[in-house]
Amino acid sequence: MKPTIPFEADDRVLLMGEGDFSFARSMIEHHGCANVLATCLDSEVELMKKYPQAQANISYILSEEQHVLYNIDAKRLNHKEILKGPKWDRIIFNFPHVGGKSTDVNRQVRYNQELVVSFFRAASPLLSEEGTLIVTLFESEPYTLWNIRDLARHTGLSVMRSFQFQSSAYPGYTHARTLGTLQGGGKWQGEDRNARTFVFEKRADGDSRKSSTTMNGTAKKGKSRQLEESDSEEE
Repeated sequence: MKPTIPFEADDRVLLMGEGDFSFARSMIEHHGCANVLATCLDSEVELMKKYPQAQANISYILSEEQHVLYNIDAKRLNHKEILKGPKWDRIIFNFPHVGGKSTDVNRQVRYNQELVVSFFRAASPLLSEEGTLIVTLFESEPYTLWNIRDLARHTGLSVMRSFQFQSSAYPGYTHARTLGTLQGGGKWQGEDRNARTFVFEKRADGDSRKSSTTMNGTAKKGKSRQLEESDSEEE
């Protein structure tokens, strides 16, 4: 099956929550993306401790005159480098996760829902007129318990489409755990697990409703597209 690539080479792309920056590098190296700002939550020192392999990827990104920012919280996108210039065509957050904040499943789900909602609310105003937010999650519990479609709906977004994420479409990409590279010979094959990418747009009607997590947002009218009710679930 031919993979779906939800961006074009000339799109202005903001990447959130990069781990070892292998996805950002693959976008640039193998998909010709030439207007990329890749960010991570960690400081540069913390990042290199967690992902020693990140240095080579970041060096490549910078050598291609693309950009990297550290200490960027996806819930608060107010950094001057993110705000300057034209608005973003694509804002991508692959496998968002807060890390091991709790061993209680319900609490962990809630923490991650709050992360996603805050990201939606912070990122939506930064989109160009026809821009999209792109989020990829594993297709298994507890990720399916997040109900990401509902989270989007309550923040003034709708699902244009969703499709199977194929890591093979991004040569050199490996899934990086939030907590860092496993030590002591442990094995993590996150890139081999089934995952789905969701492409969101701002709702044309601007409808937003509060939920149990006080979710709300606004939307600007843009190009008419398929809404969630007619979501394309490509396999």
